[in-house]
Amino acid sequence: MQVAAVGHTGGVERGILRVYLGAAPGVGKTFAMLQEGQRRAERGTDVVVAFVETHSRAKTAAALDGLEVLPRRQVDHGGLLVDELDLEAVLARRPKVALVDELAHTNAVDASSEQRRNPKRWQDVETILAAGIDVITTVNIQHLESLNDVVTSITGVRQRETVPDRVVRSADSIELVDMSPEALRRRLAHGNVYPADKIDAALSNYFREGNLTALRELALLWLADRVDAGLERYRGRHHITGTWPARERVVVGISGGPESIALMRRAARIASRSAGGEWLAVYVSRQDGLAAVSPAALERLRVAAEELGGEFQAVVAHDSATGLLDVARGVNATQVLIGASRRSRISALLQPGVGEEVIAGSGEIDVHVVTHDYARRAGRQRRSRRTLSRRRQVAGYLLAVVGTVVVSLALLATSDLHGLPTESMLLLTLVVGTALLGGMWPSVIAAVLSSLALNFLFVPPTRTFTIADPENAFAIVLFVLVGVAVASVVDRSARRTQEAQEARMEANTLAVLAHSLLQSGDDPEELLRQTGEALGMTGARLIRTAGDPLVGENAVEENAVEETVAVWGEPGSTVESSRVAAGPNLQLMLHGRPLNATDQRLLTAYAAHFAVLEERRRAEQESVRVRLLDEGNRTKTALLAAVSHDLRSPLAAIKAATSSLRNTAIAWSPHDREELLATVEESADRLDALVANLLDMSRLQTQLVTALTTEVDLLSAAEWTLANIAGADGIAVSGPDDLPPALADPGLLDRVIANVVENALKYGPASPITITGSSWTTPSGELRATLRIVDRGPGVPAEALDAIFEPFQRLGDVPAGGGVGLGLAVARGLAEAMGGTVTAEETPGGGLTVIIDLPSAGPNPPPAEDNL
Repeated sequence: MQVAAVGHTGGVERGILRVYLGAAPGVGKTFAMLQEGQRRAERGTDVVVAFVETHSRAKTAAALDGLEVLPRRQVDHGGLLVDELDLEAVLARRPKVALVDELAHTNAVDASSEQRRNPKRWQDVETILAAGIDVITTVNIQHLESLNDVVTSITGVRQRETVPDRVVRSADSIELVDMSPEALRRRLAHGNVYPADKIDAALSNYFREGNLTALRELALLWLADRVDAGLERYRGRHHITGTWPARERVVVGISGGPESIALMRRAARIASRSAGGEWLAVYVSRQDGLAAVSPAALERLRVAAEELGGEFQAVVAHDSATGLLDVARGVNATQVLIGASRRSRISALLQPGVGEEVIAGSGEIDVHVVTHDYARRAGRQRRSRRTLSRRRQVAGYLLAVVGTVVVSLALLATSDLHGLPTESMLLLTLVVGTALLGGMWPSVIAAVLSSLALNFLFVPPTRTFTIADPENAFAIVLFVLVGVAVASVVDRSARRTQEAQEARMEANTLAVLAHSLLQSGDDPEELLRQTGEALGMTGARLIRTAGDPLVGENAVEENAVEETVAVWGEPGSTVESSRVAAGPNLQLMLHGRPLNATDQRLLTAYAAHFAVLEERRRAEQESVRVRLLDEGNRTKTALLAAVSHDLRSPLAAIKAATSSLRNTAIAWSPHDREELLATVEESADRLDALVANLLDMSRLQTQLVTALTTEVDLLSAAEWTLANIAGADGIAVSGPDDLPPALADPGLLDRVIANVVENALKYGPASPITITGSSWTTPSGELRATLRIVDRGPGVPAEALDAIFEPFQRLGDVPAGGGVGLGLAVARGLAEAMGGTVTAEETPGGGLTVIIDLPSAGPNPPPAEDNL
């Protein structure tokens, strides 16, 4: 696979640089470079080979045919003649295109001369480019200077020769020469990369499948960044301001307030959900300099953003929303994340907030409004004190005051056209309208003001608050009571509406909860996250208590031992707000705000689901126990079958041979007697090995194997084992002299190696078998020692690689007397008892490779320096 990244075009005087970037040695960089040279030469371009290293590869050497090859400069390097690039010859020849291999190479020092024009080949390439000559070159991803430490931690090999990233990034084009790890290992096994004597060591060390996969990912990610930079330049040249969502990029707007850290954490989580996702924290300061955050606070935010894996940028803009969206479009962001507003409702009514402006102007960019503690607390307190929105309440108060004045003045101006009943009904209508709009208290105020206006303006004697007629006094009191009653009905209706909405939300939550229970399997972390988010908590914990059983299953006693099962959020940031039993000895603890009655019902429902998960977990444990018992029963049945057949065969052979020897009626020749004795010995050996495997398998099934580990030389152990195996004389054992010792039980290790080797001899007797020792370091820094037992026999299908380690498994045509299929199962079980593993993989080119991996007792040696 080849992936091209097109960069900028250099000036007319400087040559054009094209780089073939390899994910690993042997993927075909040099071959691809030579093919490009051939294509250009066929088009009439003046192409010369300035320096190419074929590594004795036939196809690479054949690709040189027809190309002009410049002579190399021989350098006397410590008494050894070394071929180097002849820079002066290239400059004198002045071709259009020069092919230069191995960009990261270090030039040898000429012992006979003090002159060395450039210490590095990439400097030679820059000199050639400066002369106006185009250069096509090659480099591996592990030679990039910025990735040197990363590659060392992955492969355990430190590269001595590196090239600065700027040199490769400045290339006019970069083409990735890629190959899957499996294909590269096959090339290596077929001898297309290294000589035959180096193949096994390479496969066991640098060219492990995990190493190649990691290097391939590094190359793809590095090139993706280069492609992204080229995309930004293209968008800038063509004045493209719209979003091209080539990769997930999140911009989070922060105000510098205490919620900023929480918003950045949320942005980091969103970006981490997609491969290659990035996020940027943006602080927008106003041009007038008002309400600015101190430089020290901005520096703390910058440090926090970098620690979370993001970037920080402070910009100046006329308003926050415009500045935030400009940055988002400038970096080609796909999502914008902002915090919920901390402004009051009245402020929001008078002027839209930043969130509303960002949403209105976002266009194709997705906007997430994230709530936080500083927005939630005040909002929840205000919502708990009212049933209608603040906007309706403010409008109700305004209508109560202004409406009473307007209606009263209008009635006073037309007093000749109506009487007191009409005036009362109109003012009562105003009270009812105020109640419908603003609720209880605005309507009470409207009723009081309307009754005072009615008494003062229209009830005789007018212009006073004196009521002459008792009936009028009763009418005014009734007026107020009707207004309050209507307001109460409206308020109760609004409260019931809100309760219905909450009930619907609760029902939806329970439906989602029931669905998640069916889909979540046995994942308490996911259910705990849903619980905390649904109830708006800051943190939650699920704990299992192990106290006095006499206290009660769900009681929490002082001396109970608590085991944390799952954690969500930040339970340590606030005090515990609620605790509920979630099954026998299982407690659900929530941290954050106090819970109301509705939330308590939801919490009880979630606790019931946790109890179901706990019951499911116990049922699965019981199922595992039953399965183990079933496997034990099957093992016993198989043992009986082995005793009935595989044990009977050697016993029958022994009995027949000894009976024949004891028969005095037959005069046996010395040759016949020797054959009968050999049959007895062979059958006894088979019987001994079979009984040993059966006993070992029985001990493994009952977990009675105890390993007494000590430091063991793997290569010496393998040679000692081979000396006691018939037919193992031709097996070669090799490995480095400084191979660290393994931590193993010598007796158990002997059985493991013997079983694996005997299996290889049994199924591939005509194929060459090799044993190679090596060591490697895990990502956590643990040193391991490994034996690879490689055969070139018929091999095992990929889908059956794990099955061959199951007890009583005999794949394919089993040779006569092939046993009961316990050899590899016993080998794996004994290795696991020593803290190791036994795995199998296909041998590249055909066959089976069994890997015995054990912990190493030696110190972790410094990474070997090698130039691959």
